[in-house]
Amino acid sequence: MAITQAMCTSFKTELLGGTHDLDTDTIKIALYTSSASLDAATTTYSSTNEVANGNGYTTGGNTLTGAAISSSGTTAFVDFSDSTWASASFTARGALIYNSSKSNRAIAVLDFGADKTSTNGNFVVQFPVADASNAIIRIA
Repeated sequence: MAITQAMCTSFKTELLGGTHDLDTDTIKIALYTSSASLDAATTTYSSTNEVANGNGYTTGGNTLTGAAISSSGTTAFVDFSDSTWASASFTARGALIYNSSKSNRAIAVLDFGADKTSTNGNFVVQFPVADASNAIIRIA
């Protein structure tokens, strides 16, 4: 099993077809264990190998807030506020950003690079700088 960071291929085609509206649809982020298989071929959210419900985590993950779409040069990108699970005691290896307004269609897979653990503290997914080179979701 592996988690490979990627913008999901299905998201790219659905975006061109007008399926997604990232600043008005409900966009969520779910956390996964190292047993998950997520990559560019992921098409929808699944609870298989998601972090277990409880200990500060709710199956399905958090709703992302603060969506801000912008551009720089010829690159468009979106930024979200960081996502926090408070009083968390769990381990996650990666995440899936998905559109719960559109049948849980997958948007992007995040690979944390290693297991990340929180013990009775905040588990935070901190999004990178929102610019043409670093934003988590960008189209050049």
